[in-house]
Amino acid sequence: MKSNMLIKMGPLALLTFLFLSVQSFAQEKGLDINVDIDKGDDAGLFTKPWVWVVGGAVFILLLVALLRGGGRKA
Repeated sequence: MKSNMLIKMGPLALLTFLFLSVQSFAQEKGLDINVDIDKGDDAGLFTKPWVWVVGGAVFILLLVALLRGGGRKA
């Protein structure tokens, strides 16, 4: 009984595998990679070094103010 079923499924399986292989070859496409490293005027504010220096100075001032303000002894 099982061999009878395999004989009937043979052509269907063959057609299915043929269709899948043709479809997979049709999906193949070359890579289209476009890398643009233009650092024009619209590069952003955080890429400028002075922003990091000012931010670091403000952070250190806040840290010092918080550490000194919490150490009051009466």
